[in-house]
Amino acid sequence: MKAAVDPRANQKERTRGAIVEAAIALLRSGAEVSVAAAAAEAKVSRATAYRYFPTPESLQIEAAGVTPDYAAIDEVLDAVAEEDAETRMLKLADAVNAKIFADEARMRLALKVYLDTWFANRGEAEPQVREGRRTRWIARALAPARTGRPSARQRRLEAALALTVGAEAMVVMKDVCRLDDKEAQATLRWAVQALLRAGLADLDEAKATKRR
Repeated sequence: MKAAVDPRANQKERTRGAIVEAAIALLRSGAEVSVAAAAAEAKVSRATAYRYFPTPESLQIEAAGVTPDYAAIDEVLDAVAEEDAETRMLKLADAVNAKIFADEARMRLALKVYLDTWFANRGEAEPQVREGRRTRWIARALAPARTGRPSARQRRLEAALALTVGAEAMVVMKDVCRLDDKEAQATLRWAVQALLRAGLADLDEAKATKRR
């Protein structure tokens, strides 16, 4: 069954992006970054801005780039553009998780803000608080294995791999599994490889079945 597509998703992304860009402009000018000020700068209502960023901290964290530097991650993917999907995905996971573990305190703060935002908006239309860079990176890493429009199996593989990259993965490794940083990152790398090989075999099987 095809997943339902939110027709307002693009508009939500543009609105969220406009608010973040406004906050970045305020930061650069030395002005105080508040949700109200960013709303005025972005020319959206305060109510709309608060749905995306219910606290000044949630907006400040995003504007300050608390997530890994996406330009650097894109450069990693550029450098392995001619490689196979497994090499690309492992390089991506290594680069992102290294940044996550190196900046643990801010990553945990970001998670707190995302959770606070979910609770603040519970029962209402869910705003797009997180930009979704991780899913875009993974989709790009797996591009060599994709043929045509992404299938349900391809989307499932990309979603599964998202569990192995990022702050949530770090918290599970350290708080639940009680691993040190080195062992945690090695375990996540192993998980990426195991999931990817199983997922690619699944895709190959689907393609072979379709050709019969």
